[in-house]
Amino acid sequence: MSGRADLALPASGPERDEVGKMALTIQADEPTDRRRGPLFATLAGLYIAQGIPTYLIAAALPPTLRAAGVSRSTIGLFSLLMLPLVLKFAWAPLVDRLSPIPRLGHRRGWVVPTQLLTAAGIATMAFIQPTDITALFAICMLIALAMSTQDIATDGYATRRLSPGDRAAGNAIQGGSVAFGVVIGGTLSLILFEHFGWQPTLLIVAALCLMPLLVIPFMREEESGERAIRPKPSLRAFFSRPEARDVLVIALLFRASEGLVKAMEGPYLVDIGLPLSWIGYLSGFSAATAGLVGSVIAIGLIKSQGNARALISLGALRTICFALFAFHASGMVEQNELVIGAAAFQTFIRYMEIVVLYSIYMSVASTDQPGTDFTILACAQILVYLIGSSLSGLIADHAGYGTLFVVATALSGIAVFIVARFLASRSTETTSALT
Repeated sequence: MSGRADLALPASGPERDEVGKMALTIQADEPTDRRRGPLFATLAGLYIAQGIPTYLIAAALPPTLRAAGVSRSTIGLFSLLMLPLVLKFAWAPLVDRLSPIPRLGHRRGWVVPTQLLTAAGIATMAFIQPTDITALFAICMLIALAMSTQDIATDGYATRRLSPGDRAAGNAIQGGSVAFGVVIGGTLSLILFEHFGWQPTLLIVAALCLMPLLVIPFMREEESGERAIRPKPSLRAFFSRPEARDVLVIALLFRASEGLVKAMEGPYLVDIGLPLSWIGYLSGFSAATAGLVGSVIAIGLIKSQGNARALISLGALRTICFALFAFHASGMVEQNELVIGAAAFQTFIRYMEIVVLYSIYMSVASTDQPGTDFTILACAQILVYLIGSSLSGLIADHAGYGTLFVVATALSGIAVFIVARFLASRSTETTSALT
């Protein structure tokens, strides 16, 4: 990891004095006890700002469109709105390098306009009929692009501002904020849609999207001179570092199994006779509860075990949950309660796992390009998750649920084994990021 202590100072003279001042300024950016509260509050606001529109589109919009008579195949096309989340690594170096409004500061210059654009987009949707799919899709894609860009800036800000000892807490705040976004953007929006209708609901949500901007004054920006002494951010710089490549492998392997199970979890629970209301509870309020509680527990897990051992422990528990799905689908276990419990516990584990993984990503991200490095790793895990989700239905249709869940269990177990081997055999930089 390229850190503050790695700045190369000239041997002597005025240049050394000037660069030395910059180095001291950067070192002083480490949060003190007095700065932790505002920093954590700022991160909570920034991540809630992303969660509300994301889950409005992903969780609330599809059933609302279906209720308006939109076909399932058309609604299915809205999954393409995930593309910016997968491809945002392509423009992450630009976000790390430039600011569209320099007077606001580097990352504020991205956060403010993208949040205003998002709120304006949601407000515009209120004046479009839910059956006007072309217009809705275009606006939602614009929102997805804005949110993806804001995510790069926010992750870069969090990576630079969180000290190593605060990363677990910072990522737990992110997990809790995302869970809160599920409640507001997903669950609350559906309730509002049912009671007040399309236009009032979207105008209310648009107004709620503006509230996180209240934390913007608390964002502490770096000076332009600090960025001037760093290399220009690039994708090549990420792949040139062995520890970054090692963690990329871990990100790809560790999330490979989850899409296989998560995409077919709901259909499987339907097929074994679980009422839709129960499934809604598992994917709604219970998921939000798991996110809030699991994120907090993950802090203690990281502090007691370290990143690598925490990831191994969670991976082992996840593998057991997948195995219960496999046993149930194969007829080796008949109690539906076991697989329902496995589904709920696996959701709980997943939120904890994200806190650990994101702490690892921050540990290996360079301070020269924190948004770029973090985004590459985050995009990699989303990509492999989506590939698994896409293949899950095909495997279930052609080979059955039992085979699908056995494959997922095996992949999960292999990922745990590889993380353990990486801890023992990889470079010092990789080991430092994982411990």
